[in-house]
Amino acid sequence: MQVYKSGSHTRYDIKYHIVWITKYRKPIMEGAVAERLRELIRQICQQNEVTIIKGHVSKDHIHILVSSPPSLAVSSLVQKLKGASSHKLFSEFAHLRKQYWGQHLWGRGYFVATTGTVTDEIIKEYIENQDSGVPDDDFRIGS
Repeated sequence: MQVYKSGSHTRYDIKYHIVWITKYRKPIMEGAVAERLRELIRQICQQNEVTIIKGHVSKDHIHILVSSPPSLAVSSLVQKLKGASSHKLFSEFAHLRKQYWGQHLWGRGYFVATTGTVTDEIIKEYIENQDSGVPDDDFRIGS
């Protein structure tokens, strides 16, 4: 059974798989640093009404599967996760400041993919069968 979340005027089920790496892929996320990072990610997600479905902190990268409200762009979520966690970790762990003298803990980019229970083919078929209108390639106008 599909469980949708609700907002004031929305029903949604938006899930993202997000991955980002440490700068230079340095294997620094272990022990107290990894535990603190996990705690920070949980706090940031909770503050932004994002539910963590699954997560993993590796030594040089982070994987999370989250459910996010439609009012929060994935780029904003990643910016908050990387920015706040970097700032806090640098302030709490002096050895990170020595390794990353430029004050950049994370690599510049990230990977994101959406997930869902409906395939592209099912959506295409649903759109195709809406009603018979004037065909215009793959973007029809209904009658």
